[in-house]
Amino acid sequence: MPDFKAFLPDSSFALDVPASDWRDAIRKAGDRLVASGFTTDAYTDQMIETVEKMGPYIVIAPGLALAHSRPGDAVLGTGLSWVRLSTPVEFGNKANDPVSLVIGLAGRDEQEHLQVMSAIAGALTNKEKTAELAQAQTPEQIRSILES
Repeated sequence: MPDFKAFLPDSSFALDVPASDWRDAIRKAGDRLVASGFTTDAYTDQMIETVEKMGPYIVIAPGLALAHSRPGDAVLGTGLSWVRLSTPVEFGNKANDPVSLVIGLAGRDEQEHLQVMSAIAGALTNKEKTAELAQAQTPEQIRSILES
């Protein structure tokens, strides 16, 4: 079990914030990665470029986008950001739009990237946990749901 306090510090969270569109939603997730010291602003641009090139495949479940790009120089450390939108936005994924939760993922290398991704995916495929996460009011509550 990963240390969610290390991968998901308080500075990684933005709860119930507005976003004008999917780019703005990813930018907010990127801003939290930067604020937590995991990435540079260049990584945020790379996450947006990835969707522009490859489409909205990052929308991995109803209402959930896992924004990420490849490990590289713009990644300073492995970590996550957690952005819950006040109003869901369309990413262009017919099956899973609109998106209300954008998780930013930065991995220093492929192994850490996959470790963190699988840890978070376990919680997010559980419908009860997903419902609890949508109602959680603090970073501490979200981390404790993820760890349970």
